[in-house]
Amino acid sequence: MPWEKRNKPNTKQKPLGLIVTGVVGGSLVALYAVTAPFVAPALRKICLPFVPATTVQVSNVLSALRARTGTLVDIGSGDGRIVIAAAKQGFRASGFELNPWLVWYSRYKAWKEGVHHKTSFHISDLWKVSFTQYPNVVIFGVPQMMERLERKLAEELPSTAKVVACRFPFPTWIPEQTVGEGIDTVWVYDAKTFRCHNNKTGTPSEQSQCGQ
Repeated sequence: MPWEKRNKPNTKQKPLGLIVTGVVGGSLVALYAVTAPFVAPALRKICLPFVPATTVQVSNVLSALRARTGTLVDIGSGDGRIVIAAAKQGFRASGFELNPWLVWYSRYKAWKEGVHHKTSFHISDLWKVSFTQYPNVVIFGVPQMMERLERKLAEELPSTAKVVACRFPFPTWIPEQTVGEGIDTVWVYDAKTFRCHNNKTGTPSEQSQCGQ
């Protein structure tokens, strides 16, 4: 009998074990749900990390676009501060961002700031978006992506477009102007100029248009 008692399974401990397992498992699932959108972009071949724009950078962007109107797009819009600031200056502004948490926060912030009717935020990979409708473009990029982005924007943007690059300039385009200094510098590019730059290796017809 003593042997049977010692080897009899302890059924009282099972519910506690299941509860602990459930709590740990639930915590891991919740942690993954919160962190996955932030980690996933870092696993891509070209990473566009979220680094908030400084107040000076936002001011420099708006200064570079001071005489401009119409629609504006922020590529990799982060927490939406460029889009919201542009909307307050009269633009109809859109942001494209891969991180859904930042997009949801941006929408809330735009509503709180009273410009939700002039802004839109989209969860999307920038390489899958066409920017043909935007004459004003802002990009906070990284060096690894800028050359490829040059080609994409040159193909898609209207001839009246202006592109403002922050933190890193485009590798081959020549800016028509720079605003600010240090990490807050922004480079302003004109579509007609960078299209002609790209057309140096294009057809004779394309090259002749740049000479007009």
